[in-house]
Amino acid sequence: MENPVPVSIITGFLGSGKTTLLNRLLQSPGLANALVIINEFGEVGIDHLLVSAPTENMRLLSNGCLCCEVRGDLVETLADAARQRREGMIQPFDRVIVETTGLADPVPLVQTVVTDRDVAPSYRLDSIITVIDAVNALSQFDRQPESVKQVAVADLLLLSKTDLVGEAEIGAVRERVRMINPSVETVRVVRGEIEPQRLFGCGTLDASATAAQLKRWMGKTGDICGDSEHVHDAHCGHLHDSPARNHHHDRVQTFSITLDHPVTRGALVVWLTMLASFRSADLLRVKGIVNVEGSPMVINAVQFVLHEPFELTAWPSPDRKSHIVFIVQDLKREDLERTLDALLVPEAAEPGNPLELDPQAYAQFMQMAKTFM
Repeated sequence: MENPVPVSIITGFLGSGKTTLLNRLLQSPGLANALVIINEFGEVGIDHLLVSAPTENMRLLSNGCLCCEVRGDLVETLADAARQRREGMIQPFDRVIVETTGLADPVPLVQTVVTDRDVAPSYRLDSIITVIDAVNALSQFDRQPESVKQVAVADLLLLSKTDLVGEAEIGAVRERVRMINPSVETVRVVRGEIEPQRLFGCGTLDASATAAQLKRWMGKTGDICGDSEHVHDAHCGHLHDSPARNHHHDRVQTFSITLDHPVTRGALVVWLTMLASFRSADLLRVKGIVNVEGSPMVINAVQFVLHEPFELTAWPSPDRKSHIVFIVQDLKREDLERTLDALLVPEAAEPGNPLELDPQAYAQFMQMAKTFM
């Protein structure tokens, strides 16, 4: 079976510089075999005419956005490209780059790549790259909720047009971004000039991830060294939070939680199922490292899209606490903290099947889920 092809999503609000970035990337010899998919909105699409990719390497989705009617076209496009690649009907491609319209919500695209039965076997999500306009970002954050969400779900932020503003304005944009998504790296880009390798792989980890890679992925909010200033008693151990890391941006709030005690595999499944099933629309991003029966497990979710947790080959540091970063919208922190009781749900009595819940545990789960809705 072939390895899944990595998919990178380039998103950002209207006029942020996505097409300029894409053109620069496609000048790199390393991307000569990339498949480019451009999503345009409007009766007449023109952005694809500005992109220098060979015609045979380009697919155009027009007259819609990735969050609605075009999603079916995206599934068909990706599935058909994978089939043609297998059958040798087209030049083999080793990467897919999707440029979204500036009005797009990137999460449905993530869901398509990760969960669609016709797409997921052939592709894997690599990274979500959001381009933000240093000139107009602050006003866009205030007026356009799409621009805030594009920042919240990003694995990497590219700050464009920095040559057109002063350092004070750049600092203000960086601070605003940090309030929305403090765990994401922000890189300055002028006229799309950046090495492609900076963009790829920034949203994924594997079992051999190092402490440095984890720290970069989780950012300062999810400090895996466990440096915490505030301690609050919780049923499942101690729940830590640094007030300096707890920010609000309109409807968006970012914070981290640290659990002192290990959890069971079944309890983790219950908790993740609860999050994905009942308030996923409000969970813009959840990621962390969790102590599961003594082993380090990485969790990663974008709204209702839950990546399969995986175990690291080794703990990245002497710290054995669980550290989880949340970026939420219209969700009270205390409501989310209540769900941590699900981590106390016991395992099934049957040995060798840790993911099966007994009736009492399931009833407890459903009771908690109802209060979380």
